[in-house]
Amino acid sequence: MKPNLTLLLTLLSFTGLAQTIKPDSTKRLEEVTVKGYYNHQTLLRSVSAVNLVDSSLIKNQPNSSLVSMLNTVPGVRMEERSPGSYRLSLRGSLLRSPFGIRNIKIYLDDFPLTDAGGNTYLNALDVSAVGTMEIYKGPEASIFGANTGGALLINAPAINRNEINVSATGGSYGLFHQTASIKQQYKKYSFSFSEGYQRSDEYRQNSAMDRKYFQTLQQWNYSSAGSLKAFAFYSDLKYETPGGLTAAQSDQNPKLARPATSTLPGAISQQAAIYNKTIFGGISNSYQISLRLKHVIALFTSYTDFKNPFITNYEKRYESTLGLRTFLEYAQAKEDFKFNAQIGLEHSATKSQIKNFNNNGGEATTMQASDRLKAGQDFAYFRLNFDINSKFLIELASSLNFYRYNYESFFPVVMASKQRKFDGQFMPKAAVSYLITSDFSARASVSKGYSPPTIAEVRSSDNNINNGLQAELGWNYELGMRYKTKNNRFYANGNLFSYHLKDAIVRRLNQNDAEYFINAGGTKQLGIELEAAFWMIKNNESFLTGLQWRSNYTFSHFRFENFANGTSTFSGNKLTGVPESILVNSLEFNFPKTFYLFIQHNYTSSIPLNDINTVFAKRYHLVESKLGIRNLRINKTHLDLFVGANNLLNVKYSLGNDLNVANGRYFNPAPGINFYTGLSIKL
Repeated sequence: MKPNLTLLLTLLSFTGLAQTIKPDSTKRLEEVTVKGYYNHQTLLRSVSAVNLVDSSLIKNQPNSSLVSMLNTVPGVRMEERSPGSYRLSLRGSLLRSPFGIRNIKIYLDDFPLTDAGGNTYLNALDVSAVGTMEIYKGPEASIFGANTGGALLINAPAINRNEINVSATGGSYGLFHQTASIKQQYKKYSFSFSEGYQRSDEYRQNSAMDRKYFQTLQQWNYSSAGSLKAFAFYSDLKYETPGGLTAAQSDQNPKLARPATSTLPGAISQQAAIYNKTIFGGISNSYQISLRLKHVIALFTSYTDFKNPFITNYEKRYESTLGLRTFLEYAQAKEDFKFNAQIGLEHSATKSQIKNFNNNGGEATTMQASDRLKAGQDFAYFRLNFDINSKFLIELASSLNFYRYNYESFFPVVMASKQRKFDGQFMPKAAVSYLITSDFSARASVSKGYSPPTIAEVRSSDNNINNGLQAELGWNYELGMRYKTKNNRFYANGNLFSYHLKDAIVRRLNQNDAEYFINAGGTKQLGIELEAAFWMIKNNESFLTGLQWRSNYTFSHFRFENFANGTSTFSGNKLTGVPESILVNSLEFNFPKTFYLFIQHNYTSSIPLNDINTVFAKRYHLVESKLGIRNLRINKTHLDLFVGANNLLNVKYSLGNDLNVANGRYFNPAPGINFYTGLSIKL
């Protein structure tokens, strides 16, 4: 479907009669803080390699996917092999993630979205559920538990005024995305309800997507010392999976779904797809016991009904999670010294009932396997922060991690319940930040990461329970600097890190396309991340009222170490799935009456697609743009109008390759040039 440009132009014609509202003034950088987990720090002085994705970044990106938004952050790579099929890595590869997200700890408001089995259904969320995001790159196991990649903290949109929002976006390939929300704030109580519906048709065959989403946030400040929060969402997601193509098939017709072979049927005839119904809920209480002492406790639970008709089987999974996170905080502040300490723990348990059947044209028939698994993750952590003279910030933190899983089989062989328990792992972190001048800071850190195999890796699609997988472990050493000018027109941030990972988990496929996982020796990861933002024109009283340039660069010198599989040795090879260089540049033009034009260019270098480095995805250049008007006011109604285009150069590329696959089916072609337009109404 083509964008409705007539609607856009008609609404823009009202601008001559309507009033406009000046955009919010840019926040002073020294006031921008990152929340961490109840540990606020100014961004300039933060000891972590953290990036904040706030409304200033979100507003310029397409509102139907998180991919373009997250790919503007250095050190972050998000892929979407087909609409709805997210994959995400922080400073690493996607070797462990054929689909879904692993090895990253993700929190939604106060609650872990990542289950005890190590999996995260980020694609269950509607983009409208995201208010801000904090991205912590590198191992953060010292306070967030098992991970070697990092942590992502998602905050729901804040409730700071009474309002009603309605939006609709339409675009190419049948894209339609609609959202609505209501926010209400009283003296001590506030709430929000929101819903989202998104669908799209097929660029490729068998790649349609449909998602229904509902969310609520409730907060009650029941006393001057206590606050109670409740959060819940329900998601009903379906997306079809077209499957990978060979290079020849992709060149001949990139819109094809995976065709049948002499031995296996194709994606269309098997109606290959993902069906995911998830309900998630949590309640948290924060209580200021005294001037210096605070206690926070959060309880959370989720249930997922997951179905996956695939080429070779039909999998059904029923997963339930229950968990708790709590900590006690002590804070003391003097004129030249501030001290903060946290001691806490997190517990979660996930039960999984997994059944595999023969797939007969999208129908589950004869059973292949039936297993039950239960994963348990527990960790206790302790964190100390010392702030000396508001210049020298020291963080010392550690966690003690425990992981175990129980498994039992019911078919084809009955096996009584057994348990595998991993040794407790101590995950320390030491970090410092020093304010050299009021505008320039330097930091250094050393931390250890830990990530045991997920349930999806222990019991993968080959229907075998693999008890031989070991946990990944690694040490990360890092240096960083941040700088801003006094007038806040220029900001720069740089990170240099060296990360050595042992027993890296990688994915393999057998000849029947059933996956399994092995430990790949180790990896040596050296990286540079740079970002800059510069207001070349700011608050100007002319035709061009503002012009901002942003630039982000990621250099990843990632190599295998001590890795041999059978008779093949991969040591020294480039890490599979990781582009060596990514450069993202953007320009935002602001015009009178709040018109704007946003243009972004993304260069991604070639990507190795197998461990032996014989097949690479070609480098590509992506250009996208967005034109619109913000905060157009008609009486008491505020309107946002926009039209956008993706892949303006009509580049042929794959936004999400299948790694180490059989028979050369590496490629998932992405759409060429495509358009969208939308309208948002705020009352």
